[in-house]
Amino acid sequence: MKKNNPPETLAAIDLGSNSFHMIVANLREGELHVIDRLKDMVRLASGLDSQNNLTEDAQQRAIASLEKFGQRLRDLPPGSVRAVGTNTLRCAKNSWQFLLEAERVLGHPVDIISGMEEARLIYLGVARSLASDGQHRLVMDIGGGSTEFIIGTDTSPHRKQSLHMGCVSMSQKYFPDGKISEKRFNKAVLAAEQELGPIKSAFLSDGWEQAVGASGTLRAVRKVLLAAGWSRGGITRDGLEELKSALLEHSHTDQLDLPELNPERAPVFPGGVAIIYATFKSLDIEKMAISDGALREGLLTDLIGRILHSDSRSNSVNQLAKRYSVDETHSQRIITTLNSWAEELNFKTEAAMQWLEWATKLHEIGIAISHSQYHKHSAYIIENTDIAGFSQQDQKLLATLVRAHRRKFPIALFGELPKPWDKSAIPLAVMLRLAALLHRSRHSDPLPIIKSQISKNTLKISFPSGWLQDNRLTQADLEQEAAYLEAAEIRLIVAERTDD
Repeated sequence: MKKNNPPETLAAIDLGSNSFHMIVANLREGELHVIDRLKDMVRLASGLDSQNNLTEDAQQRAIASLEKFGQRLRDLPPGSVRAVGTNTLRCAKNSWQFLLEAERVLGHPVDIISGMEEARLIYLGVARSLASDGQHRLVMDIGGGSTEFIIGTDTSPHRKQSLHMGCVSMSQKYFPDGKISEKRFNKAVLAAEQELGPIKSAFLSDGWEQAVGASGTLRAVRKVLLAAGWSRGGITRDGLEELKSALLEHSHTDQLDLPELNPERAPVFPGGVAIIYATFKSLDIEKMAISDGALREGLLTDLIGRILHSDSRSNSVNQLAKRYSVDETHSQRIITTLNSWAEELNFKTEAAMQWLEWATKLHEIGIAISHSQYHKHSAYIIENTDIAGFSQQDQKLLATLVRAHRRKFPIALFGELPKPWDKSAIPLAVMLRLAALLHRSRHSDPLPIIKSQISKNTLKISFPSGWLQDNRLTQADLEQEAAYLEAAEIRLIVAERTDD
């Protein structure tokens, strides 16, 4: 999506472990105006079997929901919709198979994001809905399978954490078959406190001034407290004690008749309350305000940044390169060469060149571990580090480009990438390989004019007459490169021009 021609309508979809949510908004002069919302209680987390595979029933519920969302988004152009999967799709072993059908019926890509990226986006959504007042905030969001905690000021998150507990998973484990008892509730609270244990000290010492909750579970608890008269605003510790007592008066979730509690939420309500109760105890919270913004609003905010202002991923790449003391001058030489070739080959698109630039900036970070096989170390770091703004698929693509930039060409890795990158990333990787090879000497002297032609699986590059004779190392490297690419059924032809 070009910055000088932004879309009029944007949409964000959260494929959560409990519910699927969609928000649609008009973009006017850089500001969002919500025009539609859709929600389905899919309970994806309850569809994980003992092998952590999504059952057929769970997949069918999810696809049916996405078909409705897809109908609403049918006329929106590529790049105007951001859809993400969270904890359950992170855990499911067969999530990639599910995504193929999900993307087909939705008509737009679906990214799987890490818990830390989810936390970052949640904070963006909460910050957008609150005034910038300089207060140090603790933000909490309970999902179906994970709970995120973030501390930040205004729009800047400083500390992020994602814990493996959610209203669905906690309810399934400690309130099986919907049965409620004081013993079960206490066990659930203790389990939540154990999850909170490793982050308790750091989050208590950060000195936040305001606690803010986001997500359906926290909003549902607030509604119950207000309707019952147990709180005058937000969620309070005293109100939670009243709610706990009322909850334990029931022996089954089917019997819950708490005021303003949606019957659809009742099966996962006890697990959510236990997480909130444990959090208030562990982090010494007296009162928590509730935000209207959450992950979906954060997705839209991030998408606006990509379209209109600056891509948060570029900042993350620059920070990662700096952390590993990358030679920026050397990276820029390679980027300059890649840009000149892209112009000549007439496939310079913003997306393609952005990925090449990111890959170039990070292709040598593995040297911090060892120069031997550093391309593999670089790829491992990229794929396994939490990089703000990147989905799991994004990081896989970036890692593959970096992994493929030298030595044997790992053609099989490209087959594991999502479409269309399984095909279109291959020529990008070949370009990066050649540009890095030609700048191997790391000299500041500019390269000669190198002309290139590409057709099917053949790439021809030509040098001025006599240049290769004067640069024997490069000539030998190119001969070796031709052999590497031939094994991947890519033909590299190196020639000299006599008409310069």
